[in-house]
Amino acid sequence: MLVRGRARGISPSPAPAGATAGRESVTRWGDRVTHAVAAVAGMVPLGALAFIVIVMVVSAIPAILFSGTGFFTGSVFSLGSVYAPPIHHHGLTAPFGASYGALPLILGTFVTSLIAIGLAVPISVGGVLMLSEWLPRRAQSFLSLFLELLAGIPSVVFGIWGVYTFGPFMAAHVYPLLTGLGTVIPWLKGPVGAGQGLLTASLVLAIMVVPIVAATTRELVRRVPTLAREGALALGMTRHETAKVVTIPYVRTGILAAALLGWGRALGETMAVLFIIGNVLNGYPQNLYLSANTLSATIAGTLDGALTDSTGTDISALAEIGLVLLVISLVTNFAGRLVIRRVSDQALPVGRGV
Repeated sequence: MLVRGRARGISPSPAPAGATAGRESVTRWGDRVTHAVAAVAGMVPLGALAFIVIVMVVSAIPAILFSGTGFFTGSVFSLGSVYAPPIHHHGLTAPFGASYGALPLILGTFVTSLIAIGLAVPISVGGVLMLSEWLPRRAQSFLSLFLELLAGIPSVVFGIWGVYTFGPFMAAHVYPLLTGLGTVIPWLKGPVGAGQGLLTASLVLAIMVVPIVAATTRELVRRVPTLAREGALALGMTRHETAKVVTIPYVRTGILAAALLGWGRALGETMAVLFIIGNVLNGYPQNLYLSANTLSATIAGTLDGALTDSTGTDISALAEIGLVLLVISLVTNFAGRLVIRRVSDQALPVGRGV
């Protein structure tokens, strides 16, 4: 009918002004609702982070007043005894013998995470380059499946495996060989123990971090321009030289980001470390084979005992540990973003890179 009307010179009648105004009103209302929902969704992460920080700070205030700077300089962390009369210090009440020195826990957290990420990054990058540069596609898909399965194993399983299998094996067959390097690295000298300790926990953490770093690096390597690779090969470069000159420089910023992501996982890992590291709260290990502790493992290992404290100072001390761990994680993330931003501004051999 419309075509016939136009053929006869009859134009279609315009829509009523009221209907057009109604549609525009509905559209504006929908835009406002969408904008409001998006704004609320965008503020949820910031609000959650602010709420967590406020709760941790308020909960940690009693322990901060009780220990002062001794929390960062003391070498003994003890919840005290609930069977003896409580003590009073700085106007606060705490269990008898309570001492909240967290320096060994902070050092243990940094040592285990740094060893883990230092081992995980070369293994992950090398494995991804092997998958992407040298193996056929069918083999890539098959081996990538195992990498994804490794990422899905719960940390508790890693902890049990480390205690009963991996740790004893390393103590019996590998650690005695490492003691020969004690003249170069003094921390490798000494008794190796039964397999529980700082080094075993770091190695298990490295295995847990590898899937995160490798999966991120694999996606970055896939974004390297095909023409850049083919051009390097056409110029006579081997695949090894292509990976060294083209692939790695192109994705080096992304590899740094993946390493920081894996380091964040290693800093906060709890159950696997709690099972393996030995759960020693006092003093510093004399070598890498001895037992130690970390911030997150201390919270998990002492929470049950802290709940029996009627003064509430023990719980406050654990909240202060959690606050320190939160600050370390936030500083690590912000520093990582700053480093990545500066590195990404530099000219790369092939394009801007990721």
